[in-house]
This record gives sequence, structure tokens and C-alpha cells, in this order.
Amino acid sequence: MREELAALLPAIEGATIGQVGGREFWIGHLAGQPVVAVLAGIGKVAAAITATLLIDHYQVERMLFIGVAGGLGAGVKVGDVVVANALLQHDMDASPLFPRHEVPLTGLSRFPVDTLFSDAVARGAQAALAVRGGALHRGLIISGDRFVATAAESTALRAALPDALAVEMEGAAVAQVCHAFNIPLAVVRSISDRADDAAHVDFPQFLATVAGPLGLAIVRHTLVHGAP
Repeated sequence: MREELAALLPAIEGATIGQVGGREFWIGHLAGQPVVAVLAGIGKVAAAITATLLIDHYQVERMLFIGVAGGLGAGVKVGDVVVANALLQHDMDASPLFPRHEVPLTGLSRFPVDTLFSDAVARGAQAALAVRGGALHRGLIISGDRFVATAAESTALRAALPDALAVEMEGAAVAQVCHAFNIPLAVVRSISDRADDAAHVDFPQFLATVAGPLGLAIVRHTLVHGAP
């Protein structure tokens, strides 16, 4: 969302704007590295289109997906950060033809991230959290085409996927695209709410005050201190 990107754009040096597929791409340099920044869009299809354009049109060599999510795991609190070690579409269900959550014709339900890149991003997140507070978690992030905003929904997700730490609407789709194109990916999510009945209240406030600056701090540290 634009609130998340607002803190990042002024830090991009010499930015030019390209328009492809109804999206604006900011091309420039950040911390001495060539970068392309873009809004993923909301939902899995929008994010998959954006990721494909980054790869096919802009020839990115790696992808870092930042944003917000609802906390699911025990101890995952508002203000914490989750760095994914895998991503899964919780609303994918082609059973009985395929196992629940498995993406048909891929043999996968959990799409991996790049370990070394994710380690570098985790170090950036830890450095940012040391300044503003909060805990770092690493594990499964799940995605689906709905905003999880009731305690009943989050309880059902925890029952189906007990190791899921956070839930959002795009990451697993981006992971599927990166897996298909063999592009290293890291996904980091700031926890804006607990995916419960108060999610709609917490979410807008968190976007405006925390998500953007925290995302910029993570990206800058990752670039300055050497993503692999």
C-alpha cells in the first residue's frame, strides 16, 4: 500500500518512473545499489503480475518483499517482525485431485525463500528492531485472498496450520513466481495486528506510523551490510 512505500521512495537516488501493466516502477539507487521499487498490489493475482513484470521487464536479480501482516503464532505481537522461511497459500484447495494447500502441477504447498538472502534481511530486521523495539521471528507465512479480521478465522487458520506465524494476502504468490523463474526471494512482514476482531482498527494506524519507516530501515541495512 502507498503508506508503506512512502518512506522508501525519498531514499531512492536519481529515481525515474516507468509504467508497465498499469503499475509505476521507481528505478534508481539506494545505498549504492541499483533498485526497482513498486507497489505489489493487493491480493495474490496482483502481486504475481507485479513480480513477473519485475523479472521479465526489469530483469531483477533478486526480490525483497516487505509489508505488513497479521500475527498468528503464539508470541507474535504487534510491532514484531517475521522473516519467512517458507510461504503457503492457505486458501488453495484442489482436493481431492491434489492435497489441500498444494499448488496443482508443482508438487509444492510450501514455497521456499533464498536462505542466505533471508539471513541478511533478518540481520537488517534485528538491527531495526534494536532501535525501536520488538521481536524477530522466522518461519512460515501464509497468504490468501481475504483480509483475516476475526478471531474465528485466525483460530481456524492456527488449527489447520499450527506452525504459521503470520497471515497476509500476497507473499506466497510472489514466492511461487520467484520459484518458477529461479529468482532469490526474501519476505519480511511487520506485524500490524493479531488478525482478530480488532484488525481493522489496528491496521490503518500501524501503516501510517510504523510500517514505512521500519521497512526502509530493514532495506537500507540489508543493502549497506551486504546482501549476498
